[in-house]
Amino acid sequence: MVYCQGFLTHREWSFISRSEMSTFLEQAGSLPHTPMFHPPLPPLSRRDFVRIGGLSTFGLSLPALLQLRGAQGADAAKGKAKSCIVIWLDGGPSHLETFDLKPDAAAEVRGPFASIPTSVSGIRICEHLPKLAERMEHAAIIRSMTSPLGEHNLGANYLLTGYAPTPAIEYPAIGSVVGHLRGAGGVLPPHIAVPDFRAGGRNAGGNGYLPASTRAFSLNSDPARPDFRVPDLDFYPGTAADRVDRRLDYLAALDRLSRAADAKETPPKQFEHAHRLLTSAGAKQAFNLNEESQKTRAAYGPRSIGQSCLLARRLVEQGVPFVTVTNAGWDTHQNLDTLLRAGYTGAKVGVGLIPSLDLAISALLDDLHDRGLLDSTLIVIMGEFGRTPKLNTSAGRDHWPRVFSVLLAGGGLKGGQVLGSSDKTGESPQDRPVTPADLAATMFALLGLDPLLTLQTADGRPIHLSRDGKVISELVG
Repeated sequence: MVYCQGFLTHREWSFISRSEMSTFLEQAGSLPHTPMFHPPLPPLSRRDFVRIGGLSTFGLSLPALLQLRGAQGADAAKGKAKSCIVIWLDGGPSHLETFDLKPDAAAEVRGPFASIPTSVSGIRICEHLPKLAERMEHAAIIRSMTSPLGEHNLGANYLLTGYAPTPAIEYPAIGSVVGHLRGAGGVLPPHIAVPDFRAGGRNAGGNGYLPASTRAFSLNSDPARPDFRVPDLDFYPGTAADRVDRRLDYLAALDRLSRAADAKETPPKQFEHAHRLLTSAGAKQAFNLNEESQKTRAAYGPRSIGQSCLLARRLVEQGVPFVTVTNAGWDTHQNLDTLLRAGYTGAKVGVGLIPSLDLAISALLDDLHDRGLLDSTLIVIMGEFGRTPKLNTSAGRDHWPRVFSVLLAGGGLKGGQVLGSSDKTGESPQDRPVTPADLAATMFALLGLDPLLTLQTADGRPIHLSRDGKVISELVG
């Protein structure tokens, strides 16, 4: 939950019906975290609600509530997605080797890979993505993404928040915003990072001005490892469940004695959430990949990206609204062919980044489709920028944010299309430039959230979910 200054006045309370309050609390994601508000709701007096901090306790002012009312109308109804999986290709994937090849360009621009046709006439992608090519009717490619930020940290934060970084305020990752507004569907956290939310030593996004409880729950463990386990779901050696229960009771007693009128977030609440994770058999079961058949696991591929995508499918199936899958290694300044295709020198079978991604994406699309979850699960594949139009002297490509590609699938979007284009060398957008802010606004819209909805910072400053972005109408409809 978001905790902010200010309380609900009697005049403001008079505008709000009990049914709207229940809907508001569900939208604000408070029900899973605040037992007193689990339905059915007991009668709430004005005095009771003012005493616990008012609407601003949940990070939304009265104007925000009115926006939520509007968001339940026609515009938000277009959003079909209930959950989102972001596959973050950390380091900056080359658009010229994946989704925007230039077969007619000079060799130093064209690179080592050829393009192949897909299931959609006129759309061609990399030859090492054959399985994805067969499923292109489910996906849409944006080939005109553009950003001015070619440094990893800055570029990543822009893509993952929809806001260009500024020293004035730290913006939350899209996953933290969605998790905050949607709330957890049960014991599991609403935003989970697989295998971690930090890749290559860089922070791929955080909770920003939202409270620590909205930060992504990082597994800190690779699902591809034979001994995969989530450390935070096990008791510390020598610590039994009854001992943890006693500590929870003790902290709850302290909380009752020291609860302040401003209802700020307290460590006991965070401990309570951790306690639920530790003692929940269902939470542990969600992370148990051994329940999957060997055929299913093989379809996703043995590498980290594949098994992480399989785990992401299990998590959204359990109601987790946002999962970030991080795949490191895409910073290909040298030996691009080896890293992207072969995986290592002398490899006879392609096990590099691109073939591994191909297995993971295609299996995820098939799995979600077979389970009836594809239309309700938005998939976004992106990195912080693209790569230079020409190969460098080390047979690699350097950072290039001026134009790059992003692939989206599922979530009720219009698939089987390419939006925008780059010029003949992949150097600049040729038409329909799309910014990270536009992408963020589109993701929110596909998830049924009004991009103009405002949250509040701790000092009461209103911030739109997406201030500068314009929803890509060709994708949303």
